[in-house]
Amino acid sequence: MEYQDMDLSPEVMQAVERMGFVHPTEIQEKAIPVMMEGREIIAKAPTGTGKTCAFGIPIVEKVDPASPELQALVLCPTRELCTQITDDLRNLAHFKPELKIVSVYGGDPINKQIAALKGKPQVVVATPGRLLDHMQRRTLNLNKTRIAVLDEADEMLDMGFFKDVRKILDRLPKDKQMVMFSATISREVMDIGWLYQMDPVELTVLPVEESKPKITQYCLQTTGRQKLRDLCNLLTKLDYRRVLIFCNTKYATQSLCGQLQDRGIPAECLHGDMLQGARNKIMAKFKAGEIDVLIATDVAARGIDVTGVDAVFNFEMPQDNTSYLHRIGRTGRAQREGASYLFYGPDEKSRLYNLVHYTRSVVQPIEMNEEGLPVPVDIDPFR
Repeated sequence: MEYQDMDLSPEVMQAVERMGFVHPTEIQEKAIPVMMEGREIIAKAPTGTGKTCAFGIPIVEKVDPASPELQALVLCPTRELCTQITDDLRNLAHFKPELKIVSVYGGDPINKQIAALKGKPQVVVATPGRLLDHMQRRTLNLNKTRIAVLDEADEMLDMGFFKDVRKILDRLPKDKQMVMFSATISREVMDIGWLYQMDPVELTVLPVEESKPKITQYCLQTTGRQKLRDLCNLLTKLDYRRVLIFCNTKYATQSLCGQLQDRGIPAECLHGDMLQGARNKIMAKFKAGEIDVLIATDVAARGIDVTGVDAVFNFEMPQDNTSYLHRIGRTGRAQREGASYLFYGPDEKSRLYNLVHYTRSVVQPIEMNEEGLPVPVDIDPFR
């Protein structure tokens, strides 16, 4: 199936071509026709498979730009993802200039958002907490909302937004069309589907070779000062132009960033306590290729949707298994190949085993040779 087989309007077809898309991804092939029919959806798909356009194209097609009512709502877990979705929707609506799309999220001045909402947008992209704030202030009205989308539903509900999401969904019209897109179908996702959807179509994009990111995974046992030296060698001696490094805390991201800068490696960090303006500036520079090395926490990185990330480094072992999948899913996007490196200490072997077993990953053990280059080793890292 091609985009021209989906009975899309000339304006959306032009926008898709302008965005450089040639063939729809698997999740787009499956979801767009179903959503255009008005059916509800629970879709499970790996990260980086084009989920935003899978719901974004039907939203742009189905919303009436001539109406001043809020007709479509997209909920997502983080402000970074909120701005990313908003940018994508605006690109899809490029040839429908009368269609207004507004994002509302925490960390951004609420008065600026209130002014934007007074412009009567037809589409709002929001994080749950800030949307509830606007609902309490009565600065938006959900009574006419016909489409509701939960993006990264598993992440959003796992982050403690279950009650907030329910409060929002309870205020929407009963006859709305609700769709959920998620990397995993958790218990909370299933509960929301059972409570708020009517006969949803279940769609699954399996992580087969055609659709899963092409990521070569490595693990390296290292600790102490050697760990930093190994990271610096990998960053300076391999031909990676853009990399993401993950740490577990804001302190660790700041500390590692300073240590890399002291060694002549230009790096920036991103964490949840930064002001929104600073976060937006760093993200814009990273997307534009002006930052080669970005160090982030899991929460701060959930909204990062950047093609061209060559490698992901797990400088600290992820605190849960699904976080590992979300981390490495930031590379190997858009049919490109990527690499991931997982650092672990001698006392973390059982954690490594659990992670590899749970995610069903194929991870190649490596060691660093005398030249500071990685070489594969035929060892069992769990012994």
